[in-house]
Amino acid sequence: MQKTQVERLFSGLIGMEYDLLKLICPAVVEISQKVGETLALWNPGKPPDVFEIGCGTGITSLSLLHARKDASITAVDNEPTMLGQARQHLALWLEQGRLRLVETDALSGLRALPDTSVDVVASGYVTHNFLQAYREQVFKEIYRVLKPGGIFINGDRYALDDTIAHTRLIQDEVRYWFKTFAEIGRHDLLEQWIVHLFSDESADHIMRLQPSLAYLKQIGFDPVEVRFQEGINTLLVAEKPRLGE
Repeated sequence: MQKTQVERLFSGLIGMEYDLLKLICPAVVEISQKVGETLALWNPGKPPDVFEIGCGTGITSLSLLHARKDASITAVDNEPTMLGQARQHLALWLEQGRLRLVETDALSGLRALPDTSVDVVASGYVTHNFLQAYREQVFKEIYRVLKPGGIFINGDRYALDDTIAHTRLIQDEVRYWFKTFAEIGRHDLLEQWIVHLFSDESADHIMRLQPSLAYLKQIGFDPVEVRFQEGINTLLVAEKPRLGE
């Protein structure tokens, strides 16, 4: 099996205070809600078996749980600090047995699943963090584990294909971060998020929209649709074709 590089980008302070992301990037909550809304519309009447990659502190998990009270959700993350917060935030659903949290990275978690065993794979603000080669393997595994007719719901940061327009958006984002963190006196976290942004925007990580759509179609998803886009914040839904299609 090909060796993969698993990064841990949310260790330490940035992971311990990850919920402050809602303050500097309100779109995280909006996109997570749209992930849940998309699940709510999928195949009503059929209880979905959902696999969530990169649950973090549980922002998107909560939207999924509220969207479908008949859903069974397994969520994975490889950061113990983040999972500890998720266990606190989502204790009720863990006790009810509707949610299972697993400490592992996305690719390892997917590889542990049988072929065509999951109805929906969902993620919110996760896959843009992956190295490109790792991300491509994750997408292939998502296609493998989905049942025919199953969907991949990805609410995420997709870099604009217009690189000049994209750079302007990132500059505006950084200005907002400086203003917001200065107001709460958290320059320590500002440093952490700026360093993280350099990772997101690096050539090995950046996830541009059109190449991403093309790659999902290349590995077999059809249709692949952009359901929402506002700047870099995008909701993408990719379906695994039903048998005979």
